[in-house]
Amino acid sequence: MQVHDVDLKLLRIFVAIVECGGLSAAESRLNIGRSTISAHLSDLEVRLGIKLCKRGRSGFELTESGRVTYQASLELLQHCDAFASTVASAKQELAGRASIAVIDTLVSDPRCDIAGVIAALKAKSSHIQFDINVCEAREVETSVVNGRSLVGIGVSRHHLRGLDYHPLHNETNYLYCGVGHPLFDCHPDKVPALLQNAEVITSNYMRDKEMRNDDLNYQNTATAYHDEGIAHLILSGKFIGYLPEHYASHWVDKGLFKAILPEKYSYQIPVVLITSKSIATTPLATALIDEIKRRH
Repeated sequence: MQVHDVDLKLLRIFVAIVECGGLSAAESRLNIGRSTISAHLSDLEVRLGIKLCKRGRSGFELTESGRVTYQASLELLQHCDAFASTVASAKQELAGRASIAVIDTLVSDPRCDIAGVIAALKAKSSHIQFDINVCEAREVETSVVNGRSLVGIGVSRHHLRGLDYHPLHNETNYLYCGVGHPLFDCHPDKVPALLQNAEVITSNYMRDKEMRNDDLNYQNTATAYHDEGIAHLILSGKFIGYLPEHYASHWVDKGLFKAILPEKYSYQIPVVLITSKSIATTPLATALIDEIKRRH
């Protein structure tokens, strides 16, 4: 088939649907209604002559043809972005999509200057489209691997083949309790005993559980996938959990959070810049990476 502008638009919509896990979930990313998204998806299926997915009461599921088309779409859109960036460089200007995948809560870290990176690139060119994707740690790496993001800023326990990791700074995490929890105002002598019974929030996001070895009670009734979820649970006064110091300081300053034995219950994990070894370097990607390294 001949690929036209309308096909690229439909393929971008299809990629967003797949990455969001369905039509309804893609509404906020695409900023269009579900009925319009459904119509665009149907148009793409007609143009390609294949069934891309199953959708209905049972949920959203890609067909085998849909999985192949999704991977091919990522490669095509990645090359389109690279083409636009390279041609722009021939005109001595930066242009294209500066896509960055980041873990949550980095905006509160004073050592993280993504805002400064954006401002610096914006000052160099008005032809750059910025795309910030906030996601879980593993999704940051996946986003760089599949070409959805030029770079990622996050944490990684086990480095993936095909990616480069450049350390930016260390993030310190402490164990916190909230107002109303028995540990908040207890006598120091009672802390060890209370810790044995305290429920520690289990996080599937787990920035680095393997490094803790704290012998705390992880057999509990609370799970969170993001730092914001952990904060909600700590604020209830019923659970304790680890959070980055820069993020928890908002509640610490208000007297709502308290670090528990910070000299004992803490750990550090590197925040890293993640780039792909296989994706061709474009002038925009080079400028973005250089600026991130310079400002961190």
